[in-house]
Amino acid sequence: MSGTADCHFNSPEKFVEYGQNSLWPGMNAKFCIPYPDEVHISIDISHIISLAAKINGELGFPLIQMAASDEREVNGNFKIYYTFTGNGNKLVVVISTVIDEKECSFPSITPVVHAALWYEREIHDYFGLIPQGHPDTRRLCLHPDWPELKFPMRRDFKLKQEVPRTPGEIPFREVQGEGVIQIPVGPIHAGIIEPGHFRFSAVGENVINLEARLFFTHRGMEKLAEGSSPEQGLLLAERICGACSFSHATAYCMAVEKLAGTQVPERAKFIRTIVLELERLYNHIGDTGNICAGVGLAFGTMHGARLKENIMQLNEMVFGSRFLRGLNTPGGVRRDISETHRKLITNTLADVSKDFKDLTDILLTTDSFMDRVEGTGRLQLKTAQELHAVGPAARGSGVDRDVRRDNPYAAYDKVSFSVPVYKSGDVLARLKMRIDETFESINIILQALALLPMTELRIKPAQMPPYAYTVGITESPRGENVHFLISGPDNTIFRHMVRSASYCNWPVVPSTVPGNIVPDFPLINKSFELCYSCLDR
Repeated sequence: MSGTADCHFNSPEKFVEYGQNSLWPGMNAKFCIPYPDEVHISIDISHIISLAAKINGELGFPLIQMAASDEREVNGNFKIYYTFTGNGNKLVVVISTVIDEKECSFPSITPVVHAALWYEREIHDYFGLIPQGHPDTRRLCLHPDWPELKFPMRRDFKLKQEVPRTPGEIPFREVQGEGVIQIPVGPIHAGIIEPGHFRFSAVGENVINLEARLFFTHRGMEKLAEGSSPEQGLLLAERICGACSFSHATAYCMAVEKLAGTQVPERAKFIRTIVLELERLYNHIGDTGNICAGVGLAFGTMHGARLKENIMQLNEMVFGSRFLRGLNTPGGVRRDISETHRKLITNTLADVSKDFKDLTDILLTTDSFMDRVEGTGRLQLKTAQELHAVGPAARGSGVDRDVRRDNPYAAYDKVSFSVPVYKSGDVLARLKMRIDETFESINIILQALALLPMTELRIKPAQMPPYAYTVGITESPRGENVHFLISGPDNTIFRHMVRSASYCNWPVVPSTVPGNIVPDFPLINKSFELCYSCLDR
């Protein structure tokens, strides 16, 4: 949602000054600036709709996360945390509100901040807190066989307890009309992918509505994180998603480092930047091939897979893991880049860059391919803004946002790069986004290798103070990942909520399918290339 106020805050203090004058007068708000890029605001729950509407609507700050926390053992209440980021202001605003255990309800902000749609349904499922006034009260994460009054993210719910199952059916909204048929797809698919159910309403092959049902294989990772050490929590964080493991690990480490007041060595920041871009490279190149698979163009599919494999083998040779696991750690990184590795990375990128350019030049001049991707699966700018779509999917629809530039981390403020933006919002735009970003990633890696400073790789973080909170944000290949962390006593994790890029982008996919034909859906879906396991954390 675009703001009407032309407000640019060059510091958290400026935001607080503006807030005291224009945002929260009369709300009895309490605020603090715990970190250089964060403002924390505490208000009564009765004011949350008004304040959220002002921050999102007037200032144009998108809602990037909502997280509930069961803090009854600490203060006798539940709490909800709303995280907003400034547009180009390098600022994070976290609003917290208290929910009385006896009430177990809170006013829904979804009618005024549409990006809250899924967050509030998830909070209802996992914590039993009811969003009053929410437009869709169906379950989101829990399926119909899950019993009532069992809330798995409450602190008194035991991870290994057996839960009795009850019969039930998933509610879908049926489209009525002459000639309308329903086409169910999934949750078990022909390919080796995770489960997701898609219900098409169509007349012939023309799709008029699509509903997606996800969250089939919840793994309890956030529950497992409760009481864990920062090192144990990292093992979970980098296993949330196979394709974005380093991005998740970096966001988690950044949150731990902020809580502990730890300054990461400069060399570690540059190595993180290099590895993050290698992760983006193998994803974007592989996704280009997957889009070709969506139209049956085997030539592009095979070459995309070949070039992706080259990058993943490079990952293993330099960092010991194809998926870049085991490299990150709170306080820095575990592996260095030698001169031999530097040459290997440079030579591999030169070969991949040439081959990828040859491949994409062919794709973009092949009429049969262009006919399938141009104009297909349009994501409208308004939808992308209101539901806070992220990453290449959002930038392909005109949303000019990239965390690497807007909330810089690692060494992104030390290198120069462009953020491509397209406006057509179709499969072709999302493909071009990946192509352009691939070459930008190569440029970033080469700059970072040339600037790599000679410092230590890591320092041991100090202990986290109990019951402090913060967020770590990174730009994964699919878009921003947000890790919300509350510390517990004795340097443990009290609450860890992960909001992946796929969590934001899955809700917008159904809006891009009506008006297309059923055979276009695999192509549209692959152009978003979303992750199921990022939801089933």
